[in-house]
Amino acid sequence: MAGSVIELNDAAFDETVHGSDVPVLVDFWAPWCGPCKMMAPIIQEIADEYTDKAKICKLNTDEARDSAMEFGISAIPTIILFKGGQVQKKWVGLASKKDLSAAIEELL
Repeated sequence: MAGSVIELNDAAFDETVHGSDVPVLVDFWAPWCGPCKMMAPIIQEIADEYTDKAKICKLNTDEARDSAMEFGISAIPTIILFKGGQVQKKWVGLASKKDLSAAIEELL
């Protein structure tokens, strides 16, 4: 079964990220961002692989400015990995599937 990428907004962010008992990977992106489009298939592949082990999310920074500001997102794509509501790792710019998967594995 294919995993789904959770679309976050400011309202859902706290509950999804801080209320999670599994690692949460959040891709901060925007529709106009070229590199973000390049990350999308990688994020989807990770969602497929970690369906029951982690939450894989996308947050459109144009629509969810509060969350983007809270985490000091100044360049996109920025990908943040959370566990227990705490930032565990952060990538700014393109990240490889291997790096993202390895970081998730460490938290499982």
